Amino acid sequence: MNASHQLLTDQLDIWAAAEKKKKSGRGRSAGNGSNGISVYGVKKLRELILQLAVMGKLVPQYPSDEPASELLKRIQAEKEKLIAEGKIKKGKPLPPIADEEKLFGLPKGWEWTRLNDFVLTIISGGTPSKNNSEFWNGDIPWASVKDLNVEKFLETTQDYITEKGLESGSKLANKGDLIICTRMGLGKIAVAAMDVAINQDLKALKISSHLDVDYFINFYSTLKIIGSGMTVAGIRQEELLSYCVPTPPRTEQHRIVAKVDELMALCDQLEAQHTNAAEAHEKLVSHLLGTLTQAQSADDFSANWQRIAANFDTLFTTESSIDALKQTLLQLAVMGKLVPQDPSDEPASELLKRIKAEKEKLIAEGKIKKSKPLPPITDEEKSFEIPLGWEWVRFSELATKITDGTHHTPTYVESGIPFLSVKDMSRGVLDFSSTRFISTNEHNQLSQRCNPQFGDLLLTKVGTTGIPVAVDTNRQFSIFVSVALIKAPWALVNAEYLRRLISSPLVKVQSKNGTEGIGNKNLVLRKIGDFLLVVPPAEEQHRIIAKVDELMALCDQLKTHITAANQLQQKLADVVVEQAISQ
Repeated sequence: MNASHQLLTDQLDIWAAAEKKKKSGRGRSAGNGSNGISVYGVKKLRELILQLAVMGKLVPQYPSDEPASELLKRIQAEKEKLIAEGKIKKGKPLPPIADEEKLFGLPKGWEWTRLNDFVLTIISGGTPSKNNSEFWNGDIPWASVKDLNVEKFLETTQDYITEKGLESGSKLANKGDLIICTRMGLGKIAVAAMDVAINQDLKALKISSHLDVDYFINFYSTLKIIGSGMTVAGIRQEELLSYCVPTPPRTEQHRIVAKVDELMALCDQLEAQHTNAAEAHEKLVSHLLGTLTQAQSADDFSANWQRIAANFDTLFTTESSIDALKQTLLQLAVMGKLVPQDPSDEPASELLKRIKAEKEKLIAEGKIKKSKPLPPITDEEKSFEIPLGWEWVRFSELATKITDGTHHTPTYVESGIPFLSVKDMSRGVLDFSSTRFISTNEHNQLSQRCNPQFGDLLLTKVGTTGIPVAVDTNRQFSIFVSVALIKAPWALVNAEYLRRLISSPLVKVQSKNGTEGIGNKNLVLRKIGDFLLVVPPAEEQHRIIAKVDELMALCDQLKTHITAANQLQQKLADVVVEQAISQ
């Protein structure tokens, strides 16, 4: 076993361990795990396999192989014959390959050549007019960028055109041609599994049968294609055909393809194992944390917690598991299971009487409007038993005002009063770094109805709904309709407890259920006012906040350690790749 093979096999723990969050994607190199988590190490391993393949380091060379120089002679003879027969056109000669273009040394028997030397024909596509119905919904498959990078073979397309559509601007690629994106999807490639029309972002390459098409696809996958252009980055045909191809003997091409397929299958297995393990781990964590919130007695809760504590270092090893733990802690807090109750605490019913009296005083003074009567709270709405001294209430019983920002787009100015929308608080804090501005006059007009002040709470109501944000600044600003403003008699209502309560699963479920619409979903103000909340005694609220802050800080520390460990694994994977390529 050579050094490159040892690096592939001896470091499997590094390849499998390194992971990071990733957007979803498809195709061999996507490297997707469950819930958007990709195995970074396996992604790097795939890249390394392909890089070693085209450098001649993946399979051994055999002196008995006919050298690639003879293969290139046959391809040249094939092209000259086709030109003489008038089947293809003679292309423009390209300059010889300079030493600086040769990115690495090649084994004996290999040759550097340009992509143009393998291409027999190349065609560009087009798009029939969208305004002419005669061009569309026919029987001819019509490919665009979105149809590529799904599978190796292009077998289906999302759009179809007619014969008239083909004659009006598109071009037909033949079965077996290579379809390559030259703009908007640089690097995408597929083999046409049937005759297919292509659009202007694609090119169809018919390459010589003397070159193994799978070897070429593997090589093409190693390219880091950087396009040019002001609007949409693309690559010119001449530039594409000038790419330098490390070309092995024909028989070695076959060996390389077979070895790449074998190793990619192993990568698939590694990824599947990781995905299955991640899904099982997530289900286990969810189940065990659920036993805490569902415990029917103190003894049950204690036994369930001991079970989790005994396996803490095994259960909470991912960021998602820490987030699940945070949510469970918040739920336990609002269920009265996080801190002990003190019988000497004044019951929440007395606190609610004072809040009601304060609201009636403000109504009598004309400072707030009298709200509509609230529906009574039914037993079916109460999702759990609360401790003695606690009370169930609706949000409107605590709030003096629940409104949202302006429903029209204001006139923006270069500087002035910040105008915040949901994007400026989606992380749970006010962020003035990229806000737009409105004039002082317009702000004053908007403030007559909606005036955020220090100590108030904001609530996101469009997009990611139900995120509470504390107004922790005296800076003036206005808000858009995507944000709700909550005001309350803050001398009596603990704003920090309320913020934590809104962040808990108890209220998150209600936020989700109160969000209406299909496209741009909106959390309805009326539904916010009807939210069912739990109110502990005032003194216990302070104890809950202190305990939640303490535990959340510990969770954040644990998450930081996990992130650092993942970053280290990624660096190790990168170093191993660099070591393998440099040998």
